[in-house]
Amino acid sequence: MSDRPTPARPVGPYTPAIRVGDWLVCSGQVPLRDGELVSDPIEAATRQCVSNIAALLDQHGARLDQVAKTTVFMTDMADYPAMNEAYMEAFGAHRPARSAVAVAALPLGARIEIEAWAYLG
Repeated sequence: MSDRPTPARPVGPYTPAIRVGDWLVCSGQVPLRDGELVSDPIEAATRQCVSNIAALLDQHGARLDQVAKTTVFMTDMADYPAMNEAYMEAFGAHRPARSAVAVAALPLGARIEIEAWAYLG
């Protein structure tokens, strides 16, 4: 087992990660660490979202380098350049396909949420 942190508990009635055939679909992860929201700076929040995804993947025997697609939801597109730097840092050389979308609000008042699809086949 990895020394990754335990995944954040769901904040609603959904499954954090579900396997469908050769795919593992990870629900959007807000930057929760030990039950507390990490919101500033956006780089720390981004790294926490990716860390939470990595913990979900780890629970299912998967890794970040198996992520094929992510969607990043942000409440302020002005955060995009800083988020992008932290995102690239967190994923390393692996570059999954990605969409980034501006939204009016996110659960718990988060500034960012990231969902991921990992191919396990």
